Amino acid sequence: MIHRAPFGSLERFVAVLIEHTAGNFPLWLSPEQFTVLPISDKFADYAYEVKARLEAADLRGTVDARDERIGRKIRDAEMAKTPYLLIVGEKEAQDNIISVRRHGEGDIGSMPIDGFIKSVNTQVAEAMG
Repeated sequence: MIHRAPFGSLERFVAVLIEHTAGNFPLWLSPEQFTVLPISDKFADYAYEVKARLEAADLRGTVDARDERIGRKIRDAEMAKTPYLLIVGEKEAQDNIISVRRHGEGDIGSMPIDGFIKSVNTQVAEAMG
């Protein structure tokens, strides 16, 4: 018979971690580190291109390509406690940049995709010691 204590203690550890952080996981632990939010369907291709570049840099995230207003997408991503919201529209697609919002802090501004990758990797490296 296999003793089940390791499974129970692992489950308790995860429950304590979730309770302690109130679901606001550190950037390195968050299941989704970013969500790309296209302003409209016209920019969904650019949103998926951004996602592919970020995933190539070992970041985790999704594209919210629902047919909703951008305010609703931002609210939903904030409620999901996603650390970074990356908003893309016409200006971002033309200039090959992203508009960045940090969970709990609001708008950070526009930056190149490579600059965002470097920033996130620096934050993760600092958090890991």
